[in-house]
Amino acid sequence: MSNEERRPPRRPAFFSPSALEAHGGFYDPTEALHAAHATAAVLVRAGRAADDPDLTNRLIELVDEIGLSTVAELWSERPARTLPGALWRLYVLHEWVRRAPEQASREYAAGVRFTGPNHAVAGAAEPPGPDEVRRVSDEILRGVFDGDLAVALERAAAFCRVVSAGRADIGEGEDTAEGAANVLAMAGDLAACAELWRTGDLA
Repeated sequence: MSNEERRPPRRPAFFSPSALEAHGGFYDPTEALHAAHATAAVLVRAGRAADDPDLTNRLIELVDEIGLSTVAELWSERPARTLPGALWRLYVLHEWVRRAPEQASREYAAGVRFTGPNHAVAGAAEPPGPDEVRRVSDEILRGVFDGDLAVALERAAAFCRVVSAGRADIGEGEDTAEGAANVLAMAGDLAACAELWRTGDLA
């Protein structure tokens, strides 16, 4: 869960500019930028307008359907405090919890005693075991499509703050401090996105 503002994620290259030219097209960074914002807006709008639990479940499981690399291709290079940037972070957080629930719950549980108010906002059950952190991660992402998006972003930010505190407390190795700082930076970006959504400025 690194903060790509500090360390940009590797961008999957489906087609290089030369490959596109060979197929009769060309790579336009401006079109890619507009596509990132347009797809994020359409996805959120479609999910929120449908009132369809099956569609919501499919959107939550988007990574399973199209792959994390495709999600990265769509959104990972956009600034953190934009709609595509926020969706990228939410899906990365969800995928990390889904793939490493034991680590997520261990770090989360360790961070609770340092960040009790954030634990309350995140909404994880007690004790926060693997099943509980998976459940709250699903609830957060579901809230993007069938709840208050700002609340979902705030819950994600709170979840990240708890994990950051726990990782700093029990983590081992020289990358621990950087990892905790990256998760804390993600929390700040998600919280800022919640405020931008409330003012109508998250695009």
